Amino acid sequence: MENLVWIGALVTLTGLAGLIWCILTVQKARKKGLDDNALKTELQKVVALNLGALFLSAIGLMIVVLGILLS
Repeated sequence: MENLVWIGALVTLTGLAGLIWCILTVQKARKKGLDDNALKTELQKVVALNLGALFLSAIGLMIVVLGILLS
């Protein structure tokens, strides 16, 4: 079950990397000085990826906990 912990950690880190990418993307969009509609369009593109990365992180943490409980 130790492998399950490592797999969960890898999935969690992948989700965390996605969240960091979303943060950096939004910061770049804000620094461009876009008007409200253009900024809204850019942010709408990132929202789905942000939720997906958050879901991936949560699933990874669940896998880690499951691996610890089964050990």
